[in-house]
Amino acid sequence: MSLAAARLLGREDDEHFRLITCHLGNGCSMAAVRGGRSVDTSLGLTPLEGLVMGTRSGDIDPAITFHLIREKGMTSDAVDALLNQHSGLLGMAGIGSSDMRDILVASDDGNEQAQTALLVYVYRIKKYIGAYAAALEGLDAVVFTAGVGENVPRIRAGACEGLHQFGIKLDRRRNEAGERIISADDSPVTVMVIPTDEERMIARDTLGVVSAG
Repeated sequence: MSLAAARLLGREDDEHFRLITCHLGNGCSMAAVRGGRSVDTSLGLTPLEGLVMGTRSGDIDPAITFHLIREKGMTSDAVDALLNQHSGLLGMAGIGSSDMRDILVASDDGNEQAQTALLVYVYRIKKYIGAYAAALEGLDAVVFTAGVGENVPRIRAGACEGLHQFGIKLDRRRNEAGERIISADDSPVTVMVIPTDEERMIARDTLGVVSAG
């Protein structure tokens, strides 16, 4: 998606082009990209690090694992399962579903846990946008992609709310309509919605490796 964004803005060969990608689905990740190369990503050794996800906790204090083992008598396998399979939106919302659509409905119906889950989910995205804008020493574009990123205007709006000091200003109508570019005309940072195409990129990179060999 970073390549598609660079092409869309005519900056495919610009080594100074600074971009943040927000891949938001049941699994979530963000990346800081400069000149087409990732310089930081929210994922760590495993997909557990980073954003709040459908069932994964994302960033937590590492000491929480020691607490669960020592004070709650949990095994390491049980903690692993808890953080990867029973946390995130599923654990916080408490409605038996990690599906963003179900959580949005519950939130609109007044479920306070679902409302809190959404607030935490959006806060983490916003926090990473700020961190990556600092890491890139400036910002030219933000891209939202994947199931939630492409289809939930409320999440995109929440993640960008209050970030005008970083040059991010959404156009409400464009965002609600799901247009390709959803930032305002006077926004210093271009905000886009671009469908993910992971299979094509895997094929492209594989071809490059095979051809080089």
